[in-house]
This record gives sequence, structure tokens and C-alpha cells, in this order.
Amino acid sequence: MLREAYPFVEDSFSRFPSQSNIYGLCQAGEQELLAATLKGKVLCFRYQELQQKVRPVAKEVQFTYIPVDAEIVSIDAFNKSSPKRGLVVGITFIKDSGDKATPFLNIYCDYEPGSEFNLESIAQSCLNLELQFTPFQLYHTEVQCADGSSETVFLLSGHDQRIHLYKENASLHQFEEQPVERLFPELQQLPSNVLWLDMLSIAGSRRLSAFGCQNGCVGLALVNQTGPEVLQSWRVQFDSPISTVLLFPLICQTEATQPSREKSVKAEGYNLLVTSTIEMAVVYRDVQERGLTKSTCLSESDQWDAVLCALVIDLDFDGQKEVLLGTYGQELLCYKFQPAEIGGDGQFQLQWRQSFKSPLLSILYLDLTGDGLRELAVLTLKGLHILQHSLTSTADLVLERLAQRVSALTAGSKLESEAAQHSEEENDPPAQKQESTTQMPSN
Repeated sequence: MLREAYPFVEDSFSRFPSQSNIYGLCQAGEQELLAATLKGKVLCFRYQELQQKVRPVAKEVQFTYIPVDAEIVSIDAFNKSSPKRGLVVGITFIKDSGDKATPFLNIYCDYEPGSEFNLESIAQSCLNLELQFTPFQLYHTEVQCADGSSETVFLLSGHDQRIHLYKENASLHQFEEQPVERLFPELQQLPSNVLWLDMLSIAGSRRLSAFGCQNGCVGLALVNQTGPEVLQSWRVQFDSPISTVLLFPLICQTEATQPSREKSVKAEGYNLLVTSTIEMAVVYRDVQERGLTKSTCLSESDQWDAVLCALVIDLDFDGQKEVLLGTYGQELLCYKFQPAEIGGDGQFQLQWRQSFKSPLLSILYLDLTGDGLRELAVLTLKGLHILQHSLTSTADLVLERLAQRVSALTAGSKLESEAAQHSEEENDPPAQKQESTTQMPSN
């Protein structure tokens, strides 16, 4: 039984000239999306003010050195780590030369002052790298350098059972491949082709790294980044290819002691979501302490064909994150963690599901309109859906939170006033007693 209503309304739909895939959507900057289609087209999606109204605009970006007959495999983008400036876009594709197919990685980055974030200029500044393997997921993550600074790098998985590292050479102003074991010792000796990779930096200069393989193997590692050194590693085997792995902190919310007070929250350990093409999705709890020993299945997640994409975000603004799953069976599923009674482990329950007209390939959550409220971007086989929170229910929630805040401030002010009055009363009697004792001799 579904507990909640679907919280979104569809704002726009952009149909693509050809289909995309699970690696075909990424965020580019603060308020833009890049979507790649298999037939060599890259579309930029943003909102613009037109005729005094904010309207969605989908425009093709002409990235250089991508042939018209190329098949784009994956796309990713990131802003350089501070103090460096600039947007970096990576695109992998396969060029069909007739007798053989040749894979490439193009990295786009403009170093000219004033053009570092201009997508049109960036699309003309290309580093073209021929690959010796078929590419899969293109992923970026931040690493700590020896001097204490941070740098963002590309990681590319391939059909050669390896992860390839591409790092910027500051002196040459270009990216180049480097041995992955220098910065990521946990990505050596992989058991199969990696289909999905995810990393998360945690306290103590450590990181959690997770990967899901074509043969169903899931790997997890706890790494000291200052070494780098693998502190612990775990692996578990599934019966079907892994479609996504996602590391996330689960925020548990305790009950409020009074309705007028804000609810307090506490952060639990980090968790790992694993989805596969046949089996139910699984969440491993508190992985930095327990590894892959404590798991919770997401019931019914295997009822709508393969799960192809996933996202963990706080959709209802209560401080606790929900798990979203997108399936080939055209369903978007939302799960919420329900704590158990004392001594229990709790479980994820299906809150709502929404049907689409074609299979779901990728989902992102970002503020496209710049109004402070994020939108849900859903990439399907046919195109891109932009879903917005219901403004009516969101406004009601804002008014409710403001009322709670005012009530809490009023109660706090009343308590302070009572405390001050009580303090004055405690200080008054000694003064009166002293006055009476000085008057007694004269009487």
C-alpha cells in the first residue's frame, strides 16, 4: 500500500532526435544540464527568461571533433576545484570507420580568461584521446594533493577490466592519463568490467569507494587519502550485472519533544545502495563500520524490470533522505526508511510510484530555475522530463515551518523573561532585610 501521493508536477518535456543511455546525462555548472544522444548530438538544457517568463530551452551544442556518425557512450562535467577556474566536459564516443570501430575520449576545457565557463567556447577547445578499450561510465571525483589542496579528476571504466585516471597537467594546460594506483589503490585487480562507480569523502581524510561489475560483483573500500592506503575492503557477489552503486549518509529524525520546537536530527553512518538488473535493490547499512554484512532489501523493486538508475535525496524536506529508483519498466519508485521499534533494524518502504511513457535511464536533482527549489530531471528513452515540486504544498510547508519557528522564538523569549524575573525576585529579599535591620535601632 502506497503511503504518500506523488509530489511532483511535470513542467516540460524535451523530445530527443535519438535515444540516450544510462551514462548520457550530467549537470554542467549550477543551472544547466547536458544530455547526449547515441547519434552524436549533445543538448544543453536550461531555463531562460523570455518575454518576462522563465521558460525551458533545449539547444544543441556543437562540440568539436565528434563525427556525425559517432555513437556517444558517456558524458560528464565538473567545475575545477578552487582556486582553479573553469568548467570541464568529458565525452566518450565510438567512431565507426567501416572496417572497425574506434573509441575516443574528448576533454573540453577553455583556459582563456573570461571563457572558462562559456559552454560555446569550451566546446571548441578539445583534447582528443584515442582509447584502446570500449568506454563505459565517465565519472569525476575530488582527490587530495600532497600539498593539502584538492583536485578533480576523471575516472573512466572500460571493457578491459580497468579504471583509467585522467588528471590535469597544470604546466601543459591539458589532461593526461596517469596510473590509477597512484591515487586510487583500491581500483586495482578488478574482478570484471566496472559498470558503475561511486566515491564519498568522509571525516579523517578518508574516502569510501564502491564499484559494481558486469559479473555481479560489488566492491567496497575504506581508504586513507593521505597515503593513499586501503584500510579495509569488502566484496559481495550478486547473480546479475550491477546497474548502480550509490554511497550516502542516512539522516534519521528523532521525535520532537514539543510540537513548537524544531525536530532534532542525527546523522548515522554511511550506507551503500546497490541495484542490479534482475534482483531487488539492496541497501547496506553503516558500511564504514560493518562493511557489507548488514543489508536491507527494497521490496517490490524487482517488479518493474531492471533498475537502471538511482538517486538518494530529501524530497519532502523533513531531513531524512528518500531513495529513488528508475526502471526499464517505465516506473519511478520512491522509498523511505522507517525506523523499527527498540532493538529492530528498520526497513525501506515504498512511498509512491509514478509511470512514464518510456524506460527511465538517468535522474538528477538540481535547481534549474534558480528559485532555490530544486527540480527533478528524468532522462527517458524518448527525451528529458523536468518535474517540479508542487508550489501549493511547498508554500504550505514554508508557512508551517515559519509558524513553528515563530512559536519556538516566542516560547524561548517567554522563558528568558521568566528566568530574568525569577532572578530579580531572588536578589530583592536580601536588600529588604538589610533595610529593615538598619531601621530597627532608631525604632
